[in-house]
Amino acid sequence: MSAPRHASGRTPEKEDGRAARARSTRARIIAAATELFTTSGYASTSINAIAAEARVGEQTVYYAFGTKRAILTAALDRAVAGDDEPVPTLERPWAREAIADPDPLGQLRRQVAGAGEIYSRAAPLLDVVRSAATTDPDLAEVWAANVRQRLTVQRAFTEALARKTPLRDGLTSELAADVTLTILSPETYNLLVHNRGWSRARWRGWAFDALVGLLTTLPRPDQTLEE
Repeated sequence: MSAPRHASGRTPEKEDGRAARARSTRARIIAAATELFTTSGYASTSINAIAAEARVGEQTVYYAFGTKRAILTAALDRAVAGDDEPVPTLERPWAREAIADPDPLGQLRRQVAGAGEIYSRAAPLLDVVRSAATTDPDLAEVWAANVRQRLTVQRAFTEALARKTPLRDGLTSELAADVTLTILSPETYNLLVHNRGWSRARWRGWAFDALVGLLTTLPRPDQTLEE
């Protein structure tokens, strides 16, 4: 008996093979673009250069993404998520575990750890977007969307925190989200880790201590910043 065929005439196995090759090609293009964007800059990186770095034809890049902005957006999504699954940040296991943690300090530790994992992958690319946004209207939209997304995540976290422990006097959940957005920003991460040479562990310790002191009335745990 012959293998079943789709209306297109292709067998499921051939469909799966084509899809796998397409995913592999997209992944190579994203990896090549990420390398070029973070080393040469967005404006200086052409579609032709991305194709050459990925070892594919220029038309393949256009077919897979259409525009350079679409490549950057896909690369940023991949870096933030750490995979290609279309799962929003708040539905990721680490975020769900942070919100569900009954201990407010445990939640803040998980928040900081989650942000640190994201920035270990995405901070250089986020810096590319932020820098290019000042002169490129398309990237200004990408950057504004990223800030809105991060603020939405921090609102959910601070609302959860306020249910577990009182916030500091005069601090609403919205203001607390603004504070967290600032402390856990890619700009601050890049400044301290990439520019000032802090270890990721030291950044995590500082960010956790800052959030405990700025958001809550809880005593700060005794800890030293790791080198």
